[in-house]
Amino acid sequence: MKTLRDPGQILTDGLAAIRLQYQLPDAFPPEVVAEAEAAVKRPLSDHVDKTEMHFVTLDPASSRDLDQAFAIEVRGDDVICHYAIADVAWFVDDGGAMDTEAWARGTSQYLPDGKVSLYPQILSEGAASLLPDVVRPAILFSTAVAADGTATLETVQRVKIRSRAKLGYESVTAADLPDGFAELERRIAAAEARRGASRSDPPEQEVVEHDGHFDLRLSPQSPAEAQNAALSLANNLAVADALLKHRTGLFRVMPEPEGWALKRLRNTAKAMGIDWPKGREVPAMERMLDPADTNQAALLLAIRHASPGASYAPFAEGVVPWHAAMAATYAHATAPLRRLADRYVVMAALAVANGQPVPPAILDAFTRLPKVMARADALGGNIQRGVIDLAEAIILKDRIGETFKAVVTDVDQRGPRIQLCGLPVVSRLKDAEVASGAAIKVRLDLADPETRKLEFSLSA
Repeated sequence: MKTLRDPGQILTDGLAAIRLQYQLPDAFPPEVVAEAEAAVKRPLSDHVDKTEMHFVTLDPASSRDLDQAFAIEVRGDDVICHYAIADVAWFVDDGGAMDTEAWARGTSQYLPDGKVSLYPQILSEGAASLLPDVVRPAILFSTAVAADGTATLETVQRVKIRSRAKLGYESVTAADLPDGFAELERRIAAAEARRGASRSDPPEQEVVEHDGHFDLRLSPQSPAEAQNAALSLANNLAVADALLKHRTGLFRVMPEPEGWALKRLRNTAKAMGIDWPKGREVPAMERMLDPADTNQAALLLAIRHASPGASYAPFAEGVVPWHAAMAATYAHATAPLRRLADRYVVMAALAVANGQPVPPAILDAFTRLPKVMARADALGGNIQRGVIDLAEAIILKDRIGETFKAVVTDVDQRGPRIQLCGLPVVSRLKDAEVASGAAIKVRLDLADPETRKLEFSLSA
């Protein structure tokens, strides 16, 4: 881990430049704030009282925009995941000021010095957030997970809950979690393995702030985060199946990597000294890799970069929406405070689960959301890359001319992508022909925080 103490405020100024470059708003329009202030005063008149249930949340310790709370019940051979999702639609009227602004934003955007929220803070971190020890409105999905990991949506209700605890990834222990949590996660993981799916995430470059300075690090997913993701996965799979059965919905789709990409990945593994047995598919290989090992982490990054990006697609007759990484039909329905599309998927699921038609406004939204979400996702990717480029340039600005060991994680039309050994830096190599997976030495020719550019060349 390298620490950025930023005494000259280079990072602070650079983050301000990124916000300016991408025209990120620093506040909500007055009419949006006024509408939010009025909306949070609405009484919860349509919500079944479930405040006696023992719900908890599990998120990063610093998070306050809490979309999900869960309770677990063991019933015969089934484990029931009661998954409460923030009822954003209770506060946000279609066509209102908050709705219009949310369509312009698409998603919340995150930077090390703060986030640009999808909804005003009074809503996203207040009245709609499933914070502990307060009554909050939610859409409650009850999903039965069978012994083989099959997830079936049983009921969807509009409820009010009271979370008992705000658990953090960084400090949660097994004793803090409900009985059945570990068994539920085990069943879901086993089902993934049978489907040939994988949720193995490579370590991500992150810039984090604490105690007045910033760190740049490669951060693997924590065990608690992976376990929590299993609950979200089960809910999203069950919701997707229910919507598909009713011939409606908005789905998250992703194609398989192309043949040339698979061949390149095998070459990468060979160059890194990682055995990839013949016949082993990519998801199975991903599950075997350890993100704490430098070479294996680099291969995980290469796999991620080789996979086509995910996108959104509305229901279409005769088409089975498919997410290759999940090896299933999949939908996003668990983060409506942070993703615009989830609000509509949640409300569609509420309708179909209760034998009601999906409202025309939601059906219309499904046709328009893919373009809006693609734009927001692309913006988020650009922001993240800009932040990382800035941090890398600051780390290396005094080391121009030095030689570094590196591994070529993959090669595409823009040239070789390299991972420096011993530093959380991923960059490109200019004017060089090297094989994917090669261990090389590179010279740092440029590190400019102002332009956020690094340039490396192959060292003799």
